[in-house]
Amino acid sequence: MEKFIIQGGRKLSGEIKVNGAKNAALKVLAASLLTDQEWKISNVPQIEDIFRLLELLKGVGVEIKNGLRGVYTVRAKNIQTASFDSDIASRLKGSILMTGPLLARCGSAVFPRPGGCVIGQRPRDIFLDGFRAFGVKIKENGEGYNLTAKKRLQGINFTFPVISVTATETMILTAVLAKGKTLLKNAACEPEVASLADFLNDRGAKIKGAGTPFVEIEGVENLTKGDCQIIPDRIEAGSFVLLGLTAGSAIKVSGLDPNHLDALWSLLDKADANLEIGKDFVLVKPSPRLKSVDLKTHEYPGFPTDLQAPFTVLMTQAKGISLIHETIFEGRLFYTDILKQMGANIIMCDPHRVIVQGPTKLYGRRLVSPDIRAGIALVSAALSAQGESVIENIYQIDRGYERIEERLRKMGAEIKRVNT
Repeated sequence: MEKFIIQGGRKLSGEIKVNGAKNAALKVLAASLLTDQEWKISNVPQIEDIFRLLELLKGVGVEIKNGLRGVYTVRAKNIQTASFDSDIASRLKGSILMTGPLLARCGSAVFPRPGGCVIGQRPRDIFLDGFRAFGVKIKENGEGYNLTAKKRLQGINFTFPVISVTATETMILTAVLAKGKTLLKNAACEPEVASLADFLNDRGAKIKGAGTPFVEIEGVENLTKGDCQIIPDRIEAGSFVLLGLTAGSAIKVSGLDPNHLDALWSLLDKADANLEIGKDFVLVKPSPRLKSVDLKTHEYPGFPTDLQAPFTVLMTQAKGISLIHETIFEGRLFYTDILKQMGANIIMCDPHRVIVQGPTKLYGRRLVSPDIRAGIALVSAALSAQGESVIENIYQIDRGYERIEERLRKMGAEIKRVNT
C-alpha cells in the first residue's frame, strides 16, 4: 500500500503543466469499439483510471499499442467477447461507456455494476432506461446485467430525468451506429461531451448540438480511421490553481483552456484572488486579502462539483464565513470531517451543505483519501499545513492525477511516495 508523506508550510514556485483530460480520454478510448479502423489517440493522461479502461478494452479484444508517452494506437478489428472483467469494472465508473459500442457492434454486452468514487448515488437507471429505449433487452444477474439486441439499434427520442455527463456520452455512443435519428434532451453540456462529438464527426458520425441540452444524432453505417488529441483537463487545471492559492504561492499553471473554467474565475474574482489569466495559462500570485465567498455546485457551465473539495480547502484560508452547497452528490462533503481533524472550522449543516469559517491554521495529520477530488484537496491542505501529514489510500489520487508528487516537487513541495 502506497502513501504520501508531506511536510507542510513550504512555498511553491515555478510551473506545472496540465495533462490531457481524464474525462475526455476515457470516452474516446471507449468509442474505439465503434469501428474496426485504427485510431491514434494522443495526450492521454497516464493515470490509473485510464490503465483500468485499457485493460478492459484489451480484455474484449481491442489491439492497443503504446507509443510515445501518452500516445496510444487502438483498433477494435476483432471483438472477441462482449463481457467485461468484473474485478476491473467494479473499480471504474467509466466501464459502462463500453456498453453502447458493444451493443452496436456485437448486439450484446455483459457488464457488472460499475464502480468508482463513493460520493453518492449513481443514477444507474438512466443508463438502463436509455438502453431499453433503443430496443435492448436487459436481464439482471447477481453481479450486473446481460444486454442483448436482436437487430441493428433504432434511433430514439429520449429525455434524461437528471443531467448526467456519462449517461449523455453513453447514449451518444449508442446512437452513432443506430438506424435513423436519435434526439437526446436535457443532455449534459460539458466540454468533454462536445470534444467527443467533434472527434466522432471527423470520423464520419453525424452529431449536432453536442455541448447544448439538445443533441441530435443521425446514425451512420461505419466510422473511419483517424487521430485524436485529447483536450486539456479543466479539473486538473482548476485543482492546481486552487492549490497554489491555498499555499499562498506564485506559480504558473500552463497548457489549459481558460474558457472551460469561467465559473471558477468568476468566483475567485469575488474572493479577491490574485490571478493573471492568459490564452493557455494562469499565473497564480499570493493573495493576502482573500475573502470568503459562497459556493453552489451546478452542472456545466456552472461551478464543477469536481472542484468543490479543493475550493473548500481554499475557503479555510479566506477571511469570513462561506457556505458550500454541493447540489450534485450527497456524499461529497464527508471529507470535511478530515479537514476538521486538521484544525479547520467547518460545520456540517446536512449532507449537501457545510459552513466554513476562516482563516484557520491547519496542522499535519494522518489522513485517508476517500476519492479522487477529495484526495487532491487533502494534498492541498497538507501542503499548507504546519508539520507532517501522511495521506493513505493514494490510489484514489492516482486515478485522476498523473505522478502528482513528482510534479509538485518540481515546484518546491516536500512530498514523497512511500510503499509500505
